[in-house]
Amino acid sequence: MSLSRREAIRVSGAALAGASLGALVPRSLVPLGAAQQPWPNDLVEMPLRERAPLPLNPDGSAPEHAAQEAGPIEGVLWRYTQGETPQGDYDYRNLGVRVDPRGMARVGGTLRFEDLEALPTHSAVYLLQCGAPTPRGICKWTGVRFRDFADLIGLLPNAHYGRIVSRDRYYVDEEVPTLLHPQVMLAWLMNDEPIPPEHGAPLRLIVPFRHGARWIKAVTEITFGTPGLPQEPLPA
Repeated sequence: MSLSRREAIRVSGAALAGASLGALVPRSLVPLGAAQQPWPNDLVEMPLRERAPLPLNPDGSAPEHAAQEAGPIEGVLWRYTQGETPQGDYDYRNLGVRVDPRGMARVGGTLRFEDLEALPTHSAVYLLQCGAPTPRGICKWTGVRFRDFADLIGLLPNAHYGRIVSRDRYYVDEEVPTLLHPQVMLAWLMNDEPIPPEHGAPLRLIVPFRHGARWIKAVTEITFGTPGLPQEPLPA
């Protein structure tokens, strides 16, 4: 399974996902790109987001690097805690992630490391690149493919979006086909060592064909939703 270039670079439909997810999630969550200034009363020019382009393959996937290229990440960014790493238990063996399927999967509850450990382990070397010059680095990531996690919980075909929430309450919404891409991972090792707290311990979402801001650190919640509720056509 592969993404087209258009799909890989398309901005996730967070606004659409919010129709099914946003009203059901605590207001303390901070969405990607949240406005920080008072909203204008008229239409005005807005600053455009400038990001360095990602080096992608023609099919929109991320290039995989050789093991000898792996190294550290330059720069650390925790967006909503003034750059400070939030407090918590960073030992992946004590992992506890809230999985809320909203009727979109067969099972839900609290995901433990033992659940992930039973899945096929996957490792790959990818570039993490934010829109700014840093953080940036080529690293080896080890964990499980997200699609194997989706199979574990019995995710239904009518799930459209997944919301991945960090310990600092930052979150992103991704379309389920994006999350099921074979390069997308839930990782607990970085360069064969536990991910350091500043880089997203105990569990980090790895989306190699997205900018690093969408690689959610310290995953605490995974919620699924759909833009509409299944129902029979309304009478004319």
